Amino acid sequence: MNNTNFIDVEVSADINSPWPLHRIFQTLRSPTQISRVLTTNPKGLDTMCDVIGWSPTGTCPAWSALVDDSGEGVAILIYGGEHGIRLKDINCQELWDLESINQWGEPCLLLDKDVKIE
Repeated sequence: MNNTNFIDVEVSADINSPWPLHRIFQTLRSPTQISRVLTTNPKGLDTMCDVIGWSPTGTCPAWSALVDDSGEGVAILIYGGEHGIRLKDINCQELWDLESINQWGEPCLLLDKDVKIE
């Protein structure tokens, strides 16, 4: 999914993320595996979330990379598997589940370069 200088994010629409996406991002720093990110939840509130990647076989690592995005300038890209990423509030104790109303999927996230990630 990534090259030395570029990350090719190609997400197929499915039950995790109904939005397909294919974009190439120029990296400014090597990707790192993450497990949490501060982002906006479906209710519009900023919250710290657990994050994983989602693939045809289930969970996989989620990654962050500092990228140059022509529309946003320098940003943090959060990406995962072929079916995007999956998020839930850090206080949610549920196992990862596509049927859960307490979790949501995204193709990827493009966030402010100073966003909190773990």
